[in-house]
Amino acid sequence: MRKFLIVVAGLFIGACGSNSNTAPAADSSKTKTDSVAAAQPIKSPYPIVYSSSFTIDDPKYAETLLALWKAYDNGDLAASKNMIADTLTVYMADGKMYKGSRDSMTADVQKERNMYKSVASTVNSVMAVKSDKGEHWALIWGSDKRTDKKGKEETTEWQETWRFNDKGQADLMYQYAEKPQASMKK
Repeated sequence: MRKFLIVVAGLFIGACGSNSNTAPAADSSKTKTDSVAAAQPIKSPYPIVYSSSFTIDDPKYAETLLALWKAYDNGDLAASKNMIADTLTVYMADGKMYKGSRDSMTADVQKERNMYKSVASTVNSVMAVKSDKGEHWALIWGSDKRTDKKGKEETTEWQETWRFNDKGQADLMYQYAEKPQASMKK
């Protein structure tokens, strides 16, 4: 919204100063305005513990995250094993924290995935960003519908933030979850 207002204000000011009846020539002013808005620091009443300065990063990190989700859906975690660093730390939505080797984490997640007959994910949004500290992150918002071996279905909304090392492997993940709310009847 802020970028939109800046662009509108720029167009308004530009239009006020123009005496010509011809259409303005296309230029890169929108890109310049977007860059200026993105470069401005965030004014926060709270201390920012990690960073508030991120830029869009190489899509390969988001693609790796999507491949990790797809391997889980398909029930084949071995297919994603090389996308995980030697050690992975995971902060789960239920408040538990796990830290372990690639092999042990892959085996544990595969064991959990094997409890379901099927998993089908929907991705609402995904992006790769780089912090001013030089760390690569991918963020994903989506949901999954899991069907257990008895046919019981469960849907969960997810938000996950994954960090990737210099080899492009996931080494840290924060997970947040919510059960969809039943619609309110009027």
